[in-house]
Amino acid sequence: MTLDELNSLSFEAAYVDFQKCCGAKNWVRGIVDRRPFRSSQEVFDSADTIWKDLSSSDWKEAFEHHPTIGDLDGLKQKSAPTAKLAEEEQAGIQTATDDVLQRLAERNQEYEEKFGYIFIVCATGKSAEEMLRMLEERLSNHPDQELTIAAEEQRKITKIRLEKMLG
Repeated sequence: MTLDELNSLSFEAAYVDFQKCCGAKNWVRGIVDRRPFRSSQEVFDSADTIWKDLSSSDWKEAFEHHPTIGDLDGLKQKSAPTAKLAEEEQAGIQTATDDVLQRLAERNQEYEEKFGYIFIVCATGKSAEEMLRMLEERLSNHPDQELTIAAEEQRKITKIRLEKMLG
């Protein structure tokens, strides 16, 4: 989609497209309301500004729109508009061994029990083993520190999705 096409979308249509990039309603409303944009960089900068100004509950709302890392069945069954994007982002999982997938499932459960939300990582370009290592390392974080890290990972995911949207 071109910048002109994005700027000319109705509020509702723009909302649907931006929601594919980030599931936090306040972020989506904020970015839609900032149109028209003069450049792609302005879109990215606005996205970052809005994201940083959101509350932790907004961040957690965005996390809820992601499948669990390594949950291949969840990726295939998910009917949300982001399912295809998430499947592409988690491509490194496709070649994972059963042992790695099992360990991911176990650590994901530990993570969610400890922090109250799923493990968020910008999976693009990462192998299953890399994501498992990151997950295991982040399990030792303090909840406040981890939320900040997870929010930054979501910001990276959002930027990649915006770049794809803008072609």
